[in-house]
Amino acid sequence: MKLKNTFIVCCMGLIITTPTLANDTVANLLHEYQTQASHAFSAEAGRQLWTTNFPANNDKQRSCTTCHTDNPAHVGKHVRTGKRIEPLAPSINPERLTEEKQIRKWLKRNCKWTLGRECTADEKGNLLTYLNSL
Repeated sequence: MKLKNTFIVCCMGLIITTPTLANDTVANLLHEYQTQASHAFSAEAGRQLWTTNFPANNDKQRSCTTCHTDNPAHVGKHVRTGKRIEPLAPSINPERLTEEKQIRKWLKRNCKWTLGRECTADEKGNLLTYLNSL
């Protein structure tokens, strides 16, 4: 029985600390981006960026919602490959926004694909603030 209780306590510790890890990672990135940004970050500005359509190379419009849906707490689907995209909201998917390298990689890749350029520090900060607020 003691081993079972120890296992439960360890598992609960992992569950409790996972959001903290995500928040620490996001907080570190937000601090870095804020030193380069021109405005304070806003979840509302992040939501607006999330839903804004940008012209794509093929005269179609793209937004973050093209693949990730209007609600980052929902499962998305890549518009070209059809691949399932797990929710981005850390409140729904605790694995999201926990690894700095992955956050940087996907912000760079998705900004280029959606906006046709890399996101500014303001845009990155607003997007992370929005996703972290869900």
